[in-house]
Amino acid sequence: MSKLEVYTDKAGQHRWRLKASNGEIVAVSEGYTTRYSAKQSAQKVKDWASYATIVEIN
Repeated sequence: MSKLEVYTDKAGQHRWRLKASNGEIVAVSEGYTTRYSAKQSAQKVKDWASYATIVEIN
């Protein structure tokens, strides 16, 4: 099962990362100044992912 992890990086910024079921990191967020903001961003990604479309750009 994939998961969104919220963590604090070495610089003290709060981020989320999306991990695939095999443990591979497939996406990482920008840094946020608060853990709350990182969690809110992760929740938005989770909510919106099912509505996202794939667009090919040449």
